[in-house]
Amino acid sequence: MSSGVSLQPLASTPKTKVSPSGAPDPLVIEVTRGAMVESRHRVRYALVDGEGRVLRHAGDPEQQIYGRSAIKPIQALALVESGAAEAFGLGDAEIALACASHNGEPRHVETVAPWLARIGCSAADLECGPQLPSREQDVKALFEAGAVAGAIHNNCSGKHTGFLSVARHLGVPTAGYIRLEHPVQQQVLGILESMTGLALSAAPRGIDGCGIPVIAAPLGNLALAMARFADPQDQPEARQAACARVRAAMAAEPFMVAGSGRFCSAVIAASDGRVLAKTGAEGVFCIALPEAGLGLALKVEDGATRAAEVAAANLLRDLGLLDSKTLAALERLFEPPVTNRAGQKVGSLRPAKDG
Repeated sequence: MSSGVSLQPLASTPKTKVSPSGAPDPLVIEVTRGAMVESRHRVRYALVDGEGRVLRHAGDPEQQIYGRSAIKPIQALALVESGAAEAFGLGDAEIALACASHNGEPRHVETVAPWLARIGCSAADLECGPQLPSREQDVKALFEAGAVAGAIHNNCSGKHTGFLSVARHLGVPTAGYIRLEHPVQQQVLGILESMTGLALSAAPRGIDGCGIPVIAAPLGNLALAMARFADPQDQPEARQAACARVRAAMAAEPFMVAGSGRFCSAVIAASDGRVLAKTGAEGVFCIALPEAGLGLALKVEDGATRAAEVAAANLLRDLGLLDSKTLAALERLFEPPVTNRAGQKVGSLRPAKDG
């Protein structure tokens, strides 16, 4: 890690295994079926404060990962900081949706459509590609209505509408807004560099599932970005205001961030916005804790989302980052059941008892 980010891990607890290099081993989430452990998922994480101090970690926090959709709240800062959100009269629902990996439920779609119209665009301008809604009942309703899934149903349609809003406000072409060289993506990249404390021009990069650039950064620096999102006191005034606006929107509209039955929405709602959680593909999770001024980032090495959610819930509990009310509301997330097709519990997901 570089650019003022300091690795200062706390001493390992007696239960923490330490590798020969001196770094705590990744934590392990195990999947049981009957009396046997059937699968095991290794998880790296870093808990970082706004000054870049790594307060706790497992695995190597210097190892680069793609933040994927877990950094959408950071990308959404451009929507507010550019002035686009104010210019187009966007409310909490739209700003939260810009941070979302949503289910494509009716309320998500019905919020995106008029937002596009407000900025003089349509679903045809979205470059994220078509996607079926996540829930079976929404797919069924779509087909029964004789409709087909489009880009507006894509779980990233809110983020992309946010990018289009920035393009409209800046007076730049909307076509190609997903390309790295486009002014919108350059603005997003600049924000990401500032929040992670890194120059990212030479960082590994790729293309996300929705078509936008993905830029690699060390796990610890992504946690730093979330810590600065939680408490941006070292950032310019406009960035501080943007962080506050996005945080408030996520807290006010947790449903928009994900949807029915989703981990992110459940955690934000249960904590009354004191825990702002965002999932990403390939087992990535980023969490901002505004009251504590901390950021948590984790990566499941094999990319399993099921392990990422269990790891995130248990880390929040075990690190003392949840109050009793939130703990009680989220109890089902700490060791969720594995069920068969008939809905019977046949096992569970849980932190490994031996690690």
